[in-house]
Amino acid sequence: MTPETTMTDSKKKPDLNAAQQLLLKKLPGVDHVLETAKQDPELRNTPRTLLTDSVRQVVDRLRKSILEDHQKMHETDFTDADILKKIKRVVKSAMSLNLTRTINATGIVVHTNLGRSLLAKEALDQIQIISARYSNLEYNLATGKRGLRYTAVEDIVCELTGAEAAMVVNNNAAAVLLCLDTIARHREVVVSRGELVEIGGSFRIPDVMEKSGAILKEVGTTNRTHLKDYKHAINDETGLLLKVHTSNYGIVGFTSAVALKELVELGEQHHLPVMEDLGSGTLIDFSKYSPLREPTVKESVNTGADIVTFSGDKLLGGPQAGIILGNRNVIAKIRQNPLTRALRIDKLTLAALESTLRLYRDEEKAIHAIPTLNMLTASIDEIKKKALKLKELLEQPGDERLSATLIDAGSRAGGGSLPLFELPSKCVGLSISKMTASVIEKTMRENDPPIIGRIEDDIFLMDMRTVAADELTEIANAIQTCLKGS
Repeated sequence: MTPETTMTDSKKKPDLNAAQQLLLKKLPGVDHVLETAKQDPELRNTPRTLLTDSVRQVVDRLRKSILEDHQKMHETDFTDADILKKIKRVVKSAMSLNLTRTINATGIVVHTNLGRSLLAKEALDQIQIISARYSNLEYNLATGKRGLRYTAVEDIVCELTGAEAAMVVNNNAAAVLLCLDTIARHREVVVSRGELVEIGGSFRIPDVMEKSGAILKEVGTTNRTHLKDYKHAINDETGLLLKVHTSNYGIVGFTSAVALKELVELGEQHHLPVMEDLGSGTLIDFSKYSPLREPTVKESVNTGADIVTFSGDKLLGGPQAGIILGNRNVIAKIRQNPLTRALRIDKLTLAALESTLRLYRDEEKAIHAIPTLNMLTASIDEIKKKALKLKELLEQPGDERLSATLIDAGSRAGGGSLPLFELPSKCVGLSISKMTASVIEKTMRENDPPIIGRIEDDIFLMDMRTVAADELTEIANAIQTCLKGS
């Protein structure tokens, strides 16, 4: 044997000690495990390809453990019963849906990572009706001819906001992209440097503008922009004056910004369209319920802005959508843009959005029926009642290892909304002896359904503002399971 051959063989066959060799001999073959699995009642109806892949995966993991960390292996790891348990876990994971319900105990109401706004019952009912039957999505019942899908929501949007016309696309970033592409492609768009926001997922206004074909014209500074800055920037290449509401951050201190009304007046003087990207967008005045002020969509429309865009699944409390409203002639041009078809929303989104918008005809009803509004305006007394109830449920079994305390905390609107506003709330703080907060957090996250909280000062916190009353028992049961396994 040549030296080269010896070197190659040593790479292919690493040195194994006696213990590893013995464990490898105990490792059953894939065919044997597969035949055993087929006889198990719980696995008998598993699709063949999935069962085969699961068996190979489990056997490969065992082989890898022997080669890398055999000292932690035990003879019981190689019994048919133990291997079948592992296979069942793999099969269960593979058969489970990836998108699953969670319990939001973070205190962040519009939690982007957890699906943003929850839909009202009315919206859910309408989705079920429209999805199960044919609908007049693009059929005009009055004329018997093809119609526009936007008409399903245009009337109610205009009624609630005072806009001349409206349409909807799949999200607000798409709305901004479509408007810029239609109104200002190859032309300059004047915008304050302090309003060049970045939204979730690293999407930035300058990047959206570049993709639309518009040319960014920054004015002012990060903290101060004046009307004269816009005036000096206007030239023959100017196509649009853009205002972006800083809905996901705030600048405080030595600041100055140009009001939308002033920008509209400037636009009229120079015959230039004015657009406002509201981002979150709200149809109710939150100053009635909190010390912080957020501009409403109707106020923006009333200033005379040609186009206003905002999200459907943030402060509005509806499905993911980008709502475009404003001047009738401009909206007509946007509808003719070929991008409109690529960015259009489906019938289920329209069904949920229309139902959500109709609730706003009665503000009191909207606040009660739309979960996002209900959570944002919930009183501290309501939240405290849930916290006390959960504490009681946790303490009922009398396990001395568990400590549950009520803690004052601050919730957030989330979703890039009301960034400076902290909502007073109540949390249930959970400690378990000989178990760190990170272990509790992981156990809760792996529960079915997963319970997502937060850790502060080595205590697992569950904010009751975003927990529904019917979820309290589920949380208590999950914690009891955690205690049994500790």
